[in-house]
Amino acid sequence: MEKSVLRFEELLFPSVADVAVLSVDVNNEAICVEARWTTPGSVCPGCGSWSSRVHSSYLRFPADVPSAGHRVVLCLKVRRFFCQDASCGRRTFVEQVPGLTRQHGRWTERLRSTLAAVGLALAGRAGARMARVFGVSVSRSTLLRLVDALPELDVPAPRVVGVDEYAIRKGHTYGTVLVDVETRRPVDLLPGREASSLAVWLAERPGIEVVCRDRAPFFADGASTGAPQAVQVADRWHLWHNLSEAAERCVADHRACLRAETPVPRRPSQPRDEPTDASGSPWSTGHRFADRTRANHATVHALVAAGSSRRVIERQLRMTSRTVKRLADAAKPEYLFQGQWQGRRSVLDEFKPYW
Repeated sequence: MEKSVLRFEELLFPSVADVAVLSVDVNNEAICVEARWTTPGSVCPGCGSWSSRVHSSYLRFPADVPSAGHRVVLCLKVRRFFCQDASCGRRTFVEQVPGLTRQHGRWTERLRSTLAAVGLALAGRAGARMARVFGVSVSRSTLLRLVDALPELDVPAPRVVGVDEYAIRKGHTYGTVLVDVETRRPVDLLPGREASSLAVWLAERPGIEVVCRDRAPFFADGASTGAPQAVQVADRWHLWHNLSEAAERCVADHRACLRAETPVPRRPSQPRDEPTDASGSPWSTGHRFADRTRANHATVHALVAAGSSRRVIERQLRMTSRTVKRLADAAKPEYLFQGQWQGRRSVLDEFKPYW
């Protein structure tokens, strides 16, 4: 029995010391692990003094990482100690198991780190859906808060930095994004796109050798002021983008000349056997929209003649009341060919000879 308990402790808490597993209860809903901390005392978080004088104890139920599709809940017996230092502002304090619990925490530290990794990889909504797959119900806002609480990594100063703007609200609020061009990873975000903020950021990193930017004047001034030793270059995307805009403007300016010198080729017209309609409608039989309108018009009028109410017609034909009213009020289907049925000009008319 002692060997099995030791195996449970090694299996459930491989990186946590001084934790004893008392029992394991497995049911259809969850796995409940009863455990306690075996140290004789704890350190006060206020003054750092050691205390072994127990005030009381109670049970905590932090959720742990699921196992085999089952929720895992710890039934952890924790003790409240008296602080031995009279000058400390805390009279009592609760022991925290290092690497397992934290103050006011409802999750174990490994479940918290797992959810933070999911949120870091998939963000909010997708991360919440993935967490539900392995048995943890969590909201997207909670995942984003976990990601926001992660400590910032110490990123070394880049040698080649890319500078560009991004829109928080297009046309109103903009910011500056700085990217390590060699690793292709974002380095920092600056509020606004002023030259002063960029100059201060570059001045704090004297190891920058190349600044890759667009042709914005405020980025040029900021790079010259903050990193005078760096070489300023234009990035590849903005070079191609500026070239395409210049070519488009050139073609647009000389469009009339090109049209005058190059006649529009016309294909030889071939006679078509157009169907004739005795009604004189511009939309003759064979046009799918016109045929559908004529069929709906005939069906509605047949039901009206049979004594059906318009509400019954709506339910039978699955049409809206407005559509049934238009069809019933029109004496002929040609009266319905309005608006989009008219022969209005289109932006594609001048390109029809090329078809």
